[in-house]
Amino acid sequence: MSDTERITIRIPAEKLQALQALVDNGKFPTISDAIRAAIDTFIETHFTPEYIERVTVELPKGKLVELEALVKDGDSVSIDDAIRNAVRDYVRMRLERAVNEMK
Repeated sequence: MSDTERITIRIPAEKLQALQALVDNGKFPTISDAIRAAIDTFIETHFTPEYIERVTVELPKGKLVELEALVKDGDSVSIDDAIRNAVRDYVRMRLERAVNEMK
């Protein structure tokens, strides 16, 4: 028995062209790999544990380069980890400031 299943889908021609462009640009080895990655992302986005709220953030490319540098330097294990750390530090700083202003 196979660990995978075969499915057939119909998509508009422009979607197929976009997928082929991803393959042609070296982002994925095959269209099937691109579709599998999209399905993985969809599932991760829509089926997270109830105690986690997933947020999508759009960043300028320069900030992404900075985050990648943090990972490369070992300050974070992943870009997601670097973002979580930054948010945690920011929230902590704001809470401390609010507490100090109340004194």
